[in-house]
Amino acid sequence: MVAAASCGAFVAIAEPVTIMLLRRVAAIDAPNVRSSHTVATPRGGGAPIAVGLVAAALVIGGPAAAAFAIAVAAFAAIGFADDLAGLPVSRRLALQAAASVVAAVALVRQLGLSPLLMASAALLTALWVAAFVNAFNFMDGVNGISGAHAIIGGIVYACLGLWRSDLFLAGTGCAVIACALAFLPWNAVRARVFLGDVGSYGLGAALAVLAAAAVIHRVPVEAVVGPLALYVADTAWTLQRRIRSGERWLEAHRSHVYQQWGDLGWSHQRVTTLTAVASAAVSLLGMASLSGHIAVRSAADLAAIGLLAAYLRSPALIGRLAPQLERA
Repeated sequence: MVAAASCGAFVAIAEPVTIMLLRRVAAIDAPNVRSSHTVATPRGGGAPIAVGLVAAALVIGGPAAAAFAIAVAAFAAIGFADDLAGLPVSRRLALQAAASVVAAVALVRQLGLSPLLMASAALLTALWVAAFVNAFNFMDGVNGISGAHAIIGGIVYACLGLWRSDLFLAGTGCAVIACALAFLPWNAVRARVFLGDVGSYGLGAALAVLAAAAVIHRVPVEAVVGPLALYVADTAWTLQRRIRSGERWLEAHRSHVYQQWGDLGWSHQRVTTLTAVASAAVSLLGMASLSGHIAVRSAADLAAIGLLAAYLRSPALIGRLAPQLERA
């Protein structure tokens, strides 16, 4: 708790200084056709979050905390370089792959597996970390959305850590909550700064490692993926739709479900609130897996899948209902 509180206090104090420095180095996100904002805004405000999370992990200590610190520091550094100067896609992916592998090896080496199983576990973990970091980055497109989802994820993993008496999950989960809460006033209503890639990469890596660590500690998968499910589902759904339609899917775009909500005229705050409510609901349904009752767990799983399916189909449904509502 001391580490988490210190982390939040550091972000609150460092954020105004960071904004001033970002303006001096011209790290400014200018609006374009793919943007959801209309005012040029500094990007890179997530740098204090990354520093605070790494410091909190070092205070907590242990093998899992070391892997957490490595992942957050490495991905945040890649993101900060991209925020300041821009990195070619190929170089960015290569650096992400290297960071994921190092963090994965640090996380799974404590399991004492055979060399073959260790390599397999490290590969799967590295793929998961890299994939989720990019999904988290893709979804960071409106004010407050990633900060809100980081809080939900932090709450879930902190609760799971308390349930399993796991100091790492509980402590780093609380640190994620504290950092995100300290950052939101600068971004949620009138965005004075964006997380930038440094922030979205850092928070994405933090949540990805927390999820992997929870699975390693045999927490039921539904409880682990609950706070991350909406981001993963939206990214996967959008990716497959773009591939099937023949679009150049590696290029930036604005066709995620939450972005389509914005195109319908919904405010950033409305989009953030509704996506956060959906994620919180899926997280609560995922917690049903802790009950040990197969019937309860199965019913909750089906409800969560139905909720995510409704979210993914919502733009089409709203589009069909809007003319009828307008006529009424």
